[in-house]
Amino acid sequence: MIKFLLNKIGLIFSWITITVILCAVYYLSYNCAEPKAYDFMTKNVLVQKLSFDNHKQVYGSDDIVLVVIDAKSTEKYRWPWKRELYCNILKYFSEYARPKVIVHDSILTTPDRDNPESDRKYFNSVKNTKNYIAGFMPDLHEWRDPEFGKRYDSKFKQKFAINIDEQNTPTLNIYKSLMAMPDLYFNALQYVGCVAIVPGAINGNLKVVDEIYRNTTPLLYYKENYYPSLSLKTFMFLNNINKTILTNDKIIFPEMNYSIKQVHNDFFNTIPIKYYKLYNTGYSHNNISAIDIMQSYEMINRGQAPIISPEVFKDKIVILGANVPAGAGLNDNKNSPVSVNHPGVDIQATAIDNLVHNDFLCVIPQIVNFLITLILMISVYLLIKKLNLIKSVIAIFFLIFGYLFICTICFYYGTIINVITPVVMLVISIIFAYTNKYVIENRNKEKVKSAMGKYMSQNVMQRVVENIDNLGLGGKRAVVTVLFADIRGFTSMSEKMSAQQVSEFLNEYFSEMEPIITSYNGIINKFIGDAIMAIFGEPIQDENHAQNAVKCAYAMLQKVEKLHKKWYREGKPEIEIGIGINTGEVFVGNIGSENRMEYTVIGDTVNLASRLESYNKMYKTKMLISASTYKAVKDIADIIKIPEVQIRGKANKIDIYEVLKVKQD
Repeated sequence: MIKFLLNKIGLIFSWITITVILCAVYYLSYNCAEPKAYDFMTKNVLVQKLSFDNHKQVYGSDDIVLVVIDAKSTEKYRWPWKRELYCNILKYFSEYARPKVIVHDSILTTPDRDNPESDRKYFNSVKNTKNYIAGFMPDLHEWRDPEFGKRYDSKFKQKFAINIDEQNTPTLNIYKSLMAMPDLYFNALQYVGCVAIVPGAINGNLKVVDEIYRNTTPLLYYKENYYPSLSLKTFMFLNNINKTILTNDKIIFPEMNYSIKQVHNDFFNTIPIKYYKLYNTGYSHNNISAIDIMQSYEMINRGQAPIISPEVFKDKIVILGANVPAGAGLNDNKNSPVSVNHPGVDIQATAIDNLVHNDFLCVIPQIVNFLITLILMISVYLLIKKLNLIKSVIAIFFLIFGYLFICTICFYYGTIINVITPVVMLVISIIFAYTNKYVIENRNKEKVKSAMGKYMSQNVMQRVVENIDNLGLGGKRAVVTVLFADIRGFTSMSEKMSAQQVSEFLNEYFSEMEPIITSYNGIINKFIGDAIMAIFGEPIQDENHAQNAVKCAYAMLQKVEKLHKKWYREGKPEIEIGIGINTGEVFVGNIGSENRMEYTVIGDTVNLASRLESYNKMYKTKMLISASTYKAVKDIADIIKIPEVQIRGKANKIDIYEVLKVKQD
């Protein structure tokens, strides 16, 4: 019972250990390797769509045009600019180009104290541009001046907070303050959106931040209120949306019968950005230098043909931003899945593109990914269990290849599925499955060996196991000693006993004889009714096999004498045994057919040993040996010669010998 409980406890502990290991590997792969696999598939599959696949958007939408303060712009006007330079850009759009919306991917937190008039002109232009959306930025630190912060939060909420009908638990409020704007600029603005994009994995898990921008956060939760991101505000402005409904996994716009599915995590509700293929310029959307817009405005006012026609921007979404990689304060490049130097303004444009054109990635829920992984692991385990090594390896190869092919198809059509984690778990499953199979096979082999040991000698069984791949009929010639032991008068005695009593009696007798034979390097070749046939010298190599056979026989006789007392107390009959021993050359090996064989010895030596055993009854002896055996044991035993005996089957008479006593070592 204790052994059974210990085995059960060991089994439970093993399964717990395996489960912990699998969970740890899954967690590490999902949080460390999976984002890299996502980046690879995004760059090499998602954005590399074939040009003839017309129903798929390859590059960013033509409805969006970027106006970038680039190196060309800063060569004309040294940075930092006086803010009145922006006026010509805003006037160009408001007076001539007439885009749907102007989105400024920037934040303004300090006034230009050296050029206050320049600021005033710019703020007036902002105020007069009715379709202008500016950026704002939250901060993780508390307000330096709590009183000022309280007043600023209040007016910011009153002017820019979204009307939300909330049907979920708010996400964690990690922001403590805002990067405050100058009063004149704040008052001039009509619309703002948060420009913060948090790097992290596709599932929005901020516990493992790798500085790769894969997601956008459409709603900022700050001081118990919601504020839109730059992309969401653009979408709401274009569709004249004033109210939204927020659930745990969706932002719903009831006026449009439209919703955005979010990925929920501990900190934010995020949307994975669906990136597009990059032009040679490094942008996925059409981009124009800001200086060309400024000069075009001046040229139009002079009556000249502009560098950039206002028609380019008519009814477009214009996104204004800065990106000068070598410029101080203007390097807004970020690491994205498609580029290590992706302009931040293009990332914002991509987020807007996704929202405006309802072009989102479909993220498979993690519970589905987990179930897929579990099914694959079970499949691998069953394949390894049911098939041989070669077939299982081939099947597993096609299983992994097939899964990766399915992942490729999914990414091509914008469906995000775990790529590397299931494969990693498959590899771990393969290791565990083959280990388990090896352990089980060894355990079964031990069971078979144990079972075989009950039907044949342990030594014979070991020989079979060692030569399992080369078993066949045949053998060799060898000199051995053969021992036959038979119970005298057993047939008549068994007639007085039931079959069960006979079986129990013989089992006890054989159980007592077997260890004696084994202790003298003998093997029991077979039980023949109540008789025992034992071999000494093969397969256990023993130079003194004749002496050990005689010593064994003498020990068997002594054991029977001791058993007489026990059997007398139990009311069982007393028995006498006769033993015949012969030494000589035999054929030893596998005898029988290809389908059924037996390890044994054959030859005249075996026959003579059997005859000698039967002659014990005639001569009233207990142990008879042949002349060949006598030569080997004459110095260790008290022996009486019985000369000139006619043995059945022998043409000539021979001498045989009775062993009376064997000298103690």
